[in-house]
Amino acid sequence: MFTDDAAAETSETSETRNLRNLPNLPNLPNLPNLPNLEIGVDRAQMAPRLDPAGEPGHTLANEKGTVMNRWIGPLLALFAACALAVPAVAQTAIKPAIVYSTGGKFDKSFNEGVSMGAEKFKKETGVTVAEFEPTNETQFEQAQRRFAQRGQDPIVAVGFAQAVALEKVAKEFPNIHFTIIDSVVDLPNVQSVVFKEQEGSFLVGVLAALASKTGKIGFVGGMDIPLVRKFQCGFEQGIKYANPKAELISNMTGTTPAAWNDPGRGAELAKGQFDRGVDVVYAAAGSTGIGILQAAKDRGKLGIGVDSNQNYLHPGTMLTSMLKRVDLATYNSFKAAQAGTWKGGTQVLGLKEGGVDWALDKDNEKLITADMKAKVNAAKADIESGKIVVHDYMSNNSCK
Repeated sequence: MFTDDAAAETSETSETRNLRNLPNLPNLPNLPNLPNLEIGVDRAQMAPRLDPAGEPGHTLANEKGTVMNRWIGPLLALFAACALAVPAVAQTAIKPAIVYSTGGKFDKSFNEGVSMGAEKFKKETGVTVAEFEPTNETQFEQAQRRFAQRGQDPIVAVGFAQAVALEKVAKEFPNIHFTIIDSVVDLPNVQSVVFKEQEGSFLVGVLAALASKTGKIGFVGGMDIPLVRKFQCGFEQGIKYANPKAELISNMTGTTPAAWNDPGRGAELAKGQFDRGVDVVYAAAGSTGIGILQAAKDRGKLGIGVDSNQNYLHPGTMLTSMLKRVDLATYNSFKAAQAGTWKGGTQVLGLKEGGVDWALDKDNEKLITADMKAKVNAAKADIESGKIVVHDYMSNNSCK
């Protein structure tokens, strides 16, 4: 860093020699203006030395003997190097984990959306995410507890059906952070993320009504529970908003968790609706939806996917998908834990919060006319502004 000029070396006092052995500097977030360095030197031995360009290597700045170019340059370079070495954001070492809902990680819908959020986090950080795919609901509590015992943190529990198990396990491990998607568990170490599915379903209902040529539109849900009725109710409101004369024909796949993973039954229900004149069907049924959307393709009807963007499944017959950003909920939980900003409590994500939306991409763009796009985006803006309020079925267990 410093010159090895012999004349300058012999003229140094003990003060100047100390500059050669600067200690490691602490983090200096806000450097003050540097005062002039008072250097005790013999002026007779400090004649200006020329560098190869013919310029002075140092200059006497004032009567006190302040050395400018010789010392300030190296010191500023040292300060700059220290500043670059300071990490931008402190990160906490975490061991994230996921307990999926039944139906499989690769259900092309709800679970797979969660998986996509975890994969994004892993690619960005290199942190491995532990995962468990239960085959039945009795495994939820065991999986949550085992992850907690292993020190996994945070743990994401996917689906409303995990709420009872999580309330018990979270009390046993108060220092572990848990995130549950689609339900609320009121504990300080639990982050509950729920969505305004009715708002996203309203938008795809608008598109269904505008695309339908028969005026008959179908809905096939998975398990008959209030949450699925919430999708149906929002969808119906969107249909009536765009076409008050349109008719909605609805079916639920079943009343047990098996209803989420029965593509064959889903296809049968969809075909029955097509036989009654339906030409657009919305599948809100987990893996069962795969059969519903396949049936729509086979019959030349239009399908609407759910949770993840399912447009790619059948380009040309997929009108759109209602996006429910469970990927975002998962990713945000892990990132917040890593940054040390994770907080418990309830998050409610709707259109305004970016939690739900409709999908437009290369696989369905030919099905969405400019007029359809303008009308659905106008409805979206009105919902975000509060001009349109979409009724939540779960507020009174009714679509009225």
